[in-house]
Amino acid sequence: MDAVTEFLGSISGFVWGPVMLALLLGTGVYLTAGLRGMPIRRIGYGFRQLFRGRHAGKDDRGDITPFQALATALSATIGTGNIAGVATAIALGGPGAIFWMWLTALVGMATKYSEAVLAVRYREVDERGRYVGGPMYYIKNGMGAKWKWLGAAFALFAMIAAFGIGNTVQANSVADVLESNLAIPDWATGLVLAALVFVVIIGGIRRIAHLAEYLVPSMAILYVGFALVIILLNITDVPAALAQIVSDAFTGTAATGGFAGAAVWAAIRFGVARGIFSNEAGLGSAPIAHAAAQTNDPVRQGTIAMLGTFIDTIIICTMTALVIVLSGVWETGESGAALTSAAFAQSLGGGNWVVTGGLVLFAFTTIVAWSYYGERSAEYLFGVKVIKPYRYVWVGALFIGAIANLELIWLVADILNALMAIPNLIALIALSGTVFAITREYFARAENRETKA
Repeated sequence: MDAVTEFLGSISGFVWGPVMLALLLGTGVYLTAGLRGMPIRRIGYGFRQLFRGRHAGKDDRGDITPFQALATALSATIGTGNIAGVATAIALGGPGAIFWMWLTALVGMATKYSEAVLAVRYREVDERGRYVGGPMYYIKNGMGAKWKWLGAAFALFAMIAAFGIGNTVQANSVADVLESNLAIPDWATGLVLAALVFVVIIGGIRRIAHLAEYLVPSMAILYVGFALVIILLNITDVPAALAQIVSDAFTGTAATGGFAGAAVWAAIRFGVARGIFSNEAGLGSAPIAHAAAQTNDPVRQGTIAMLGTFIDTIIICTMTALVIVLSGVWETGESGAALTSAAFAQSLGGGNWVVTGGLVLFAFTTIVAWSYYGERSAEYLFGVKVIKPYRYVWVGALFIGAIANLELIWLVADILNALMAIPNLIALIALSGTVFAITREYFARAENRETKA
């Protein structure tokens, strides 16, 4: 078993090494340049479209509102990456890692935008009359029949990877935090979690989206609100904290035990890696949710989708990072969720419960959203007949995840996530001309309407 773990660990280290990080970041840079910085320049426009997207137009086709589509995508990305991932990046790469997380998010907005544009442009209607889409569909319908194998490869990797990143790993995290803080047995957590998830996912995307529409904004606002209280209590130290993040990005700072983070490369490596882990830009998961949006315009949904990366990393991850840096506990040797919990506890009475509650809620919404991603991938491969069996297997896996040792599953999930990204990145680059063209046409029409008005 040790030999298998070591072998999988070496594979995971390779597939998430400099080459993959360069591909993910490079694709974002390329798309940002091709879009002439539109996602960054049009953030305000995206928020206006999001506000309007709370209700769909009477002629818009789809299953859920544009706002619900973003909430569903956010429910999958806002999770352990925002709490444990940020802390790990700082512990291993120093405060400077956060600067590189920001950079990854800014170019990742173009990636998320392009994914959603292609998802809506090339989506289909399945046998049940539901709108389905994502990388497997824009590979098949956009790149042509000879590339169907690449779409099938993405669907296979996503279907299996979902049981890691979106199921067992999340269930295990919830079980661990509840056992540590409240002495709740892992098996009890597994049973309750499985039951709650079943009630939601048995209703399909509309019930998932309805839950996400209300729960995701609420939990994000609560978490950010507590973080803002801590930041305001230490407001005079915030400029110094921000200056340290920026300066350390280019000079490097010794972090955990002084053995990591001493070089600028460590800040870059862990900042980029954890940024991508948090917002999932380039993995190809979010466009599966956006494909179900009630809209007739791919660009409009794309401007809403790009906000997911901004909200996840620029807002929520930054809140976590500032609390950790302001508290000073990042130099104590702690890492992951334990470091974030220690930072909140030191800065605010009972702050550790904020982290505990956040982890449980974030993990729950991640499980629900990833069930949809995995289900759509399975449907692409096997048809609608697989949907109900997949849901039952998904619920059963939650109980196993809560009570099992997941070291091997973590490694397999990491590998499969990287394998998911490769077909998606190939498609994004191959179809980038389509994204650029319809984006120019959309905003040219918008400018003409404004001129006539």
